[in-house]
Amino acid sequence: MSVWALGINHHTAPLDLRGRFAFALDQIQPTLNGYRASLPRQPEATLLSTCNRTELYAAGDQAAVEPTLEWLAKTGGVGIHVLKDHSYVLREDQAARHAFRVASGLDSMVLGEAQILGQMKDAVRAADEAGALGTTLHQLFQRSFSVAKQVRSSTEIGAHSISMTAAAVRLAGQLFEDLKDIRVLFVGAGDMIELAATHFAAKTPKSMAIANRTLERGEKLAGRFGAEVMRLADIPDRLHEFDAVISCTASTLPIIGLGAVERALKKRRHRPMFMVDLAVPRDIEVEVKSLSDIYLYTVDDLANVVQTGKENRQAAVEQAEAIIDAGVLSFMHWMDQRNPQNGVVPLIQQIHAQADEWRSAEMARAKRLLAKGEPVDAVLEALARGLTQKMLHGPLAELRSGDAEARAATAHTISRLFLRDEAGKPPRQS
Repeated sequence: MSVWALGINHHTAPLDLRGRFAFALDQIQPTLNGYRASLPRQPEATLLSTCNRTELYAAGDQAAVEPTLEWLAKTGGVGIHVLKDHSYVLREDQAARHAFRVASGLDSMVLGEAQILGQMKDAVRAADEAGALGTTLHQLFQRSFSVAKQVRSSTEIGAHSISMTAAAVRLAGQLFEDLKDIRVLFVGAGDMIELAATHFAAKTPKSMAIANRTLERGEKLAGRFGAEVMRLADIPDRLHEFDAVISCTASTLPIIGLGAVERALKKRRHRPMFMVDLAVPRDIEVEVKSLSDIYLYTVDDLANVVQTGKENRQAAVEQAEAIIDAGVLSFMHWMDQRNPQNGVVPLIQQIHAQADEWRSAEMARAKRLLAKGEPVDAVLEALARGLTQKMLHGPLAELRSGDAEARAATAHTISRLFLRDEAGKPPRQS
């Protein structure tokens, strides 16, 4: 059993390429099922997809890496060489370290951001529901969540974090003299839009509106902020009314096109518009950025803004990396114990099988005695004695055999195994 991760992220791939490999949460299960069905030996697998990354974590045969690259390239509609140029493959301890760093927010565009942890938990839950999450990946991700919790509770990694949505508000403040005088349109009603609406609402803009494919979800979010709700289909006719547009949907095609923005600018007599596209793939056509009086930012454009204060967190990063290193060592030790080549797992299985055999034999004997009318106390005493004798027969026989040196080594081992105190500590050697 080998652990590995294959992925692309904001460090290795441009936004438009990442957009080809973006999967909504409800797509993860069928995508995982299709991936595993494409291989002769199905590995454990989990698919993490956010605006900054798409990563497939797997536990299984290392030989599956190349077919996985081919499958992912085909899924995204790109040549395998294109994907190889922008992707990474991490194995064993490096894969574990990467998972722990991602969960802890150390590999995010916004250093220390907390949203990724919830996204990882959603991805793991989807993999579990798809039947793709086995023992190894379960351990990997549960340990990554534990490490992330420790990083957040014992370091200040997120103390100075600037979120994407907060960065958007900061940029809007640089364009408009007073955010109280602007009208803001939010496109979508997911977590990112909720965060954006929260940040903008704190600046008390003149008005806010939420456009969403599902009116019910849009109305629920709009009710929190006293915002108007509208349909996506209404955007082209009403776009000119808004000074700022923040968009983040799961649409596979752009929602706001070049023509709609050009018409809106004409109606606005070319008063500037501030637009933020937080979606991957894009919600706003890339050509919009070339228009005069349009200030369009994508998730990648916000990278420099959110790095503010990064230097102040270097000490926290070093502390977090130390916690992650310890977590990686612990996970790899667990993996090593499960390796059939080191003999530990088969031995544990044999010990359990032998213990079950002894238990069954003594239980059968006890039932026969009870059926004959023997007193219950006497039967229980015989049951306990029989199990004790079976457990001690081997160790005691070893103590009586061999030369003095072999008996001394056996005595030391048996003392550690059988004479521990209540706290589980072995006895002190005299």
